[in-house]
Amino acid sequence: MKAMVLTGIRKMELREVPDPKIQQPNDVLLKLATVGVCGSDVHYYSTGRIGIQIVKYPFTVGHECSAVVVNTGSAVTKLKAGDRVAVEPAMPCWECDQCKVGRPHTCRKLRFLGCPGQAEGCLSEFIVMPEECCFPVPASMSFDRAALVEPLSIGYYGVKQSLPMPGAAIGILGAGPIGLSVLLPARAQGARKIYVTDKIDSRLASAKKAGADWTGNVDRQDIVAEITQAEPLLLDVVFECCGEQSAIDQAVDLLKPGGKLLLIGIPTVDRIAFTIDKARRKELCIQNVRRQNHCVQPALDLLSSGKINADFMITHHFPFNRTPEAFDLVEHYRDGVVKAIINMQ
Repeated sequence: MKAMVLTGIRKMELREVPDPKIQQPNDVLLKLATVGVCGSDVHYYSTGRIGIQIVKYPFTVGHECSAVVVNTGSAVTKLKAGDRVAVEPAMPCWECDQCKVGRPHTCRKLRFLGCPGQAEGCLSEFIVMPEECCFPVPASMSFDRAALVEPLSIGYYGVKQSLPMPGAAIGILGAGPIGLSVLLPARAQGARKIYVTDKIDSRLASAKKAGADWTGNVDRQDIVAEITQAEPLLLDVVFECCGEQSAIDQAVDLLKPGGKLLLIGIPTVDRIAFTIDKARRKELCIQNVRRQNHCVQPALDLLSSGKINADFMITHHFPFNRTPEAFDLVEHYRDGVVKAIINMQ
């Protein structure tokens, strides 16, 4: 089969690689339909690493995808050839202490699509995944929309980990795909006011389209002052979705006493800092969000029910052989890109 592999910093090649094989009774062989380009994929493309996860070349990235079932292992009972699925890229062991207490997303032996040292990614014609990672999608749902389930499940999980949304005033710092994936379920769950910031006007326009009440460009506005004027008692919860130190500082200023800060963005640096005096005096709760936990099906249900529409997030399409162009576009935020989709078929 063909796979698009990283061969160096900002270098990708379409290569012939061995076909994946069903090896376990619960394995499912999938033919890829669409792959979404994620910011973490681009980190590996542009820097070769995220924290301690360092690429050893050649390596295939990609983890947001939809696919068609080709074949199944002997123990698979819920899927058959021809089924259309959204793919959960995390593959827990289901046996360790974390899995047994309902935290498979922090599994001690977790394998994740497109993560160095764990599993090759989905920028290839075929992959093999456990049945538990394959979520059937209705015939009415496009493959493009099904590929959005992965980032949406992260946003849904972030909202779930925060505070009850009805009546809440919230901030979302960073209006990329993850920030927008927070905004959609927050709006659907009844947030009173949603304030969104970014440095890119086209992304702020997307946030407005998705239901943000207020948007601000941090390069041109004093967003802390403006939001504080609109919300004198400050915000109940802030979702930091860009991984920037400046956004973390703004979040601490924007939160009311007893407020909650959700760290979802992936920083490019090894350390971040807090103004501890402010955070301590306000008794802020600061929580990391690690991907998602049991939120794929709820996110899929929101999409299929029509309660949220995430199609606006998909701004660009590329054929498989032009994947490097998509990565370059996303890395440099060109042409108003929010989500680039690779069409595999």
